[in-house]
Amino acid sequence: MLKTLYRQIKQYKKASLLTMMFASIEVVLEIIIPMLMAYLIDDGIQAGDMNKVIMYGAIMFVIAIGTLTCGFFAGHYAAKASSGFAANLRDAEYTNIQTFSFSNIDKFSTTGLVTRLTTDVTNVQNAYQMLIRTCIRSPLNLICALIMAFMISPDLSMIFVVAIIFLVIALGTIMYFATKYFNDVFPKYDDLNESVEENVSGIRVVKSFVREDYEKEKFQKASENIRKLFVKAEGILAFNNPTMILSVDACILMLSWLGAHDIVGGTLTTGQLSSLFSYVMNILMSLMMLSMVFVMISMSIASGRRIAEVINETSDLASPENALTDVKDGSIDFNHVDFSYTHGDGTPVLRDVDLHIKSGETIGIIGGTGSAKSSLVNLISRLYDVDKGSVYVGGKNVKEYDLELLRDEVSVVLQNNVLFSGTILDNLRWGNENATLEECQEACRLACADEFIERFPEGYNTMIAQGGSNVSGGQKQRLCIARALLKNPKILILDDSTSAVDTATDASIQKSFDERIPNTTKIIISQRVSSVQNADRILVLDDGVVNGFDSHDKLMETNEIYRTIYETQAKGKEE
Repeated sequence: MLKTLYRQIKQYKKASLLTMMFASIEVVLEIIIPMLMAYLIDDGIQAGDMNKVIMYGAIMFVIAIGTLTCGFFAGHYAAKASSGFAANLRDAEYTNIQTFSFSNIDKFSTTGLVTRLTTDVTNVQNAYQMLIRTCIRSPLNLICALIMAFMISPDLSMIFVVAIIFLVIALGTIMYFATKYFNDVFPKYDDLNESVEENVSGIRVVKSFVREDYEKEKFQKASENIRKLFVKAEGILAFNNPTMILSVDACILMLSWLGAHDIVGGTLTTGQLSSLFSYVMNILMSLMMLSMVFVMISMSIASGRRIAEVINETSDLASPENALTDVKDGSIDFNHVDFSYTHGDGTPVLRDVDLHIKSGETIGIIGGTGSAKSSLVNLISRLYDVDKGSVYVGGKNVKEYDLELLRDEVSVVLQNNVLFSGTILDNLRWGNENATLEECQEACRLACADEFIERFPEGYNTMIAQGGSNVSGGQKQRLCIARALLKNPKILILDDSTSAVDTATDASIQKSFDERIPNTTKIIISQRVSSVQNADRILVLDDGVVNGFDSHDKLMETNEIYRTIYETQAKGKEE
């Protein structure tokens, strides 16, 4: 974990070192002031020498200005280093997330990744800022103050040694128990963020079913879990201040009692006792600051581990060495494929699938909910890898291709259509960033999207709201199909992506495909027989097993599942 985090300091190493340098100088200057104060009292005030009072006072003033300046620069560079470190952590996480396969994302969950990019990084940022400043300043301050105290009075300085031993044991015990709760609390943020994300993204459903109270209760429960853990952790940390106050008061009391005896005995001056009081406060305050740093570090350790997990995660899918960079055609072969989402540790969702599709064919896929239709097509563009068997595209195993190349040639319009903030043209050019306006218009004509785009006052420059909330479901689907067509793919997969358009528009889209992109292999997944019945062949899936694969007419004669679906839908239309 530490190596992973350290690598992200990068260009901010200089700022980190400058922070430590200025913090060290600040401590040295602060330590000199109590010593000068002793000289001012003993040699100036008590001796009645105003020249020395002015001299020592002027030196102390200059040192105080130097201390203030060093403190300013230490704080400035600490903020620069810690915020830069946090930016690098977020960038490293986000960059690696872009390489994740679907199974990697499933492992962490979307809300878990958001928490690691935000809350966890903030915790580590705060801890790093305290680490490079306070963790240099406090130990150095403690050591220097202890040395100066021993130089003044070794006997009285033993009071500080006893206090330090007591505080190390007490604060160490407190931190040990508090850390356990901090390790548990941050994963709970995932549940909290998940509750918020689900509520905001599904707010229309929440309101339409009047489930606001239920959602509030779910959020409050997640929030309450975090509150309880923090209360337990902070309840233990609450012993910090009483422990520190006990140590400070005990040291002052012992120092006053024994110091007075030494002054009377002539072995200690009033100025030296005054300095010892300053040094005891320096020592104990340094310990208090260190205890706060330990609190922050204990909180950030759990966050650091979670960040390192994301940065070090290796994608389940990667391009091979000497990867193929050309897809010959749109032919597809499934060779006795078994597939499960947990790779060998779960029930297969596809079993012994053996299919062979010619380039340019139009293939329909139909089956009940949960029959693994989407799982099947996800294997073509290698969004997942098979457990057993192989998938070939263009006569080559998909594992032999460069991933980006393969996914450019296999264009997928998924069930959950996503549009992004920006104009219609911006969204279309996700398919081809260099596409001209004419190419975008042609793709929209093929997808039957041109008719509604032209009705917008701004046409193709119409702004799309976040998530495409200002267009209908059918319009969103047609824009996504047009975007996929702009890739000029060898294989086009429509995963139930015309479910929100009427049957006439659906038929018009398929007719355009047959006329304009005859050499592209088209795979159409649908719940409606009308969407697939004109396909060259239709695949019937039943619980992850191929139940039938033939033309509409042949399946009507030989396949009971297909015939039942057709008759049920036909009867529904008549009624």
